[in-house]
Amino acid sequence: MSSIITVDRLKRRLQNDQNNTMIIDARFQLNDPDAGRKAYLDGHIPGAVYLDLDKDLSGRIAKHGGSHPLPDIDTFVAKIGHIGIDNDTTVVVYDQHNDMFAARCWWLLHYIGHEKVYVLEGGYNEWIANGNEVTTDLPKLTAKEFKPALRTDEVVDIQDVKEKKEETVLIDSRAKDRYLGQQETRYKRAGHIPGAKNYFWKDVLTNHGKWKNKDELDRHFEQLDKDNEVIVSCGSGVSACPNIMALKIAGFQNVKLYPGSFSDWISYDENKIETKEE
Repeated sequence: MSSIITVDRLKRRLQNDQNNTMIIDARFQLNDPDAGRKAYLDGHIPGAVYLDLDKDLSGRIAKHGGSHPLPDIDTFVAKIGHIGIDNDTTVVVYDQHNDMFAARCWWLLHYIGHEKVYVLEGGYNEWIANGNEVTTDLPKLTAKEFKPALRTDEVVDIQDVKEKKEETVLIDSRAKDRYLGQQETRYKRAGHIPGAKNYFWKDVLTNHGKWKNKDELDRHFEQLDKDNEVIVSCGSGVSACPNIMALKIAGFQNVKLYPGSFSDWISYDENKIETKEE
């Protein structure tokens, strides 16, 4: 499964005027929620539409469900139709670099059944580094209809995590110091869900920040059995998504997102947390 598209390939696609291509700008900063939209207005890939993590790619925060719950799916489907995406549209999502927010958008489109969704290798910075133009012009949109076919078997909730099979692997995608509870700036409790193994999401990238290829990702995940269910979590279901992309590139089929992740888990005071390596 290939979920990555290079800048050159995207450029050729646009130069050849291939119809029904939509570019989504998903830049975002957790510590400055307005920064992504401001960056988009200051300059973006021509034709790109901006989708915001908080306003478009997440739902309303409640007591339980995590700090970036999934959006209402009917609303999300209507929104992507409104901006011009139908089932035949090729969608390319980009971030500033190879960051987590484009992967979140990729996963949502994959979840509702879209077959042709790609993340731009290197993101906005790679586009500029290759000498390509950017614009401040807002695209003219033509609404289309997207017909969803939800991949409901690729999502789990907290009860599924509690009742997971013995052979199921639970992944925590956060940095190791957060996984071990040595540092936590976002949540009231520190540590990880008991039984979770740590695979930091940035480790699916090379030292130069590029996506690792299939062979490299095979080696990265070599301790995991491709026949087993893999549940991927993080803090709030965002940085889990690059790991899901990487697992699928490596050939894992039974990969599921726990959208609420650690932020949902600790919203229940009775749930235990762990701080040792597992």
